[in-house]
This record gives sequence, C-alpha cells and structure tokens, in this order.
Amino acid sequence: MNILITELMWEKGIKNLTDANFNVNYMKSLSEERNNLLSIIHEYDALIVRNKTIVDKELLDKGKKLKVIGRLGVGMDNIDVNFMHKKDVKLVIAKNANSTSVAEYVIATLLEASRMVFQANLSVREGNWLRKEYTGSELDKKTIGLIGLGDIAHRVAKRAKAFGMKVIGYDPFIAPYENIFSETKVEKMEELKELLASSDFVSLHLPLTTQTRNIINKETLKYMKSNSYLINTSRGELVNEKDLYYSLESNKLSGAYLDVFSSEPIQQSSILLLSNKIKFTPHIAGLTDESQNRVSKIISEEVIKVLHGKESQCTV
Repeated sequence: MNILITELMWEKGIKNLTDANFNVNYMKSLSEERNNLLSIIHEYDALIVRNKTIVDKELLDKGKKLKVIGRLGVGMDNIDVNFMHKKDVKLVIAKNANSTSVAEYVIATLLEASRMVFQANLSVREGNWLRKEYTGSELDKKTIGLIGLGDIAHRVAKRAKAFGMKVIGYDPFIAPYENIFSETKVEKMEELKELLASSDFVSLHLPLTTQTRNIINKETLKYMKSNSYLINTSRGELVNEKDLYYSLESNKLSGAYLDVFSSEPIQQSSILLLSNKIKFTPHIAGLTDESQNRVSKIISEEVIKVLHGKESQCTV
C-alpha cells in the first residue's frame, strides 16, 4: 500500500512506515502544490498532513483509495471531517503529543514579558547599561487567564501555579458534569469579559470553529487591562488582527505574543508587522524535537493500525 506525506514529518515516523513495508512518498512541500496533489492522490491509501494541506471534498473525491488520513497535530480546521466520515475514511490525530511543548512556550512568553532578557541583551551589546529601564516584574501573584481548557491549558495551569500565579479559566463548552475545574484548581469564569478584565496575561487554547473565529476582537479587547498581554498559540483566526493592532497602538494593552496568524507565513503587508508591541514566532510553539518525535511516532503507528484493519485510539 502507498502512503503520501505532504508536510514536514520527523524521520522516526517515516522510518516506522517504511519498516512496515509501505511505499512512502515524502513530499514535504506538496501542500503548496494543490494541482499536483490532486493529480496523484488517487494512487494512495493513506495521506499524512499538518495544517496547510486542505483536505476537502474535492481531494477526498479524487482520493478513491484513501483509507486513512494522519494529522501531525490535533487541529482539524483544514480537514472536512464530516465528508471524510461519509467517505468512510478514518482520521487519526496526535492526541496530546505536543502539549508540553506548547505549554512551555507559553511560560517562556510570560518570562520574556516580565524580565525582557532579550531586549536587555541587545542593549548591553550596544554599549548601554540601563538597569532602571530593564527593571522587570515578578510572575508571582499575577493572573493568567486561559480561554479554552483542554490538555495544553491544563499543562500551562500546572506550570503557572509553580510560579505562584493565579490561574483563571473560561470554557463554555465544558459540560456541568465534567470535573475539569476542580481537578486543575483553575478558578472558573462564567463570562469571557470577566476573564479578560481580571487577567495580566490571556492565553488562547481553542480550536477554530464558527463560534471561536474572531473571539478576540474590538469589543472583547476593550475588557483587557492596559498593562496586560495576549498570547496566541492556537489559530490565527481566533484574533481579529486589525482590531488587535489598533488596541495595541492606542495603549489598551501592553503587548502580544503571536505564534499563529490568519495567513501563514505572515504576509509582509500585514498590519501586525507595523507594531513594535508584538513578538512574532513562525508557528513553532509545538515544535520541539521531543514533541515532533512523539507526533511522528504516534501518527505512523496509528496509520499502520488502520491500514492493517485494526482500531486506533486516536481516531476522531
């Protein structure tokens, strides 16, 4: 059987697939060549993607042999899951495989915002010795607000508490009978505006849906403290980027750490790049060697299971 990989995958996973005697075609830039992908997908029994390959009705109709799609991560906004089910194609995701990496990235942004180590380093290299200007603040007793309380947010909460932070959370999709708040000791906020108004740092941990798109916008940004920071490691479309820019430039909040954007790579024409109050990274929050080895291992193993007619615990 044939397996097509259209985006970056660590060698460990590719080796697992070839060792299982599958024919593997690794084309890590194929997500950017839509017509080429559509012209060859009929040859493959399995497709492995990240977040840039659009797995829609057109692709699924052409992929007549497809039995399983492996998603190197957990986000599914690039995949038509409902149509996959109609086509009887399985979807396996890398549950929790990069959660620790993303959580540690969030903690890194908290520390960077508080102590300005990077900027101080540049200043000293330029011959300055500006101790007063680089006097920072402690995380102890500061409040971090988590919007969305899945596995990543739980790990952020645990680490933030180790710094003595107060952790509050908002997630309208948690059912009353679930014990998430009691288990994590996160203080529950009933309203989004309540969380925004109470937080020194706001971190987004939501999937992209019709309900969550632009959840951070001109109206919700009004509730944030003027000295607070926004952190987004989930999906760029959760934030109205123009509204964020104008809020920052009018000093309605102190700064933002963005790892994801509505268009990736970020366009040089993006209004966000005009702000010095935003720190950018190229969608790397979940990218560590450890996490990507786990992601690749999980997806390769689960794809193999499905192709061998076995059940996968990572099926959506």
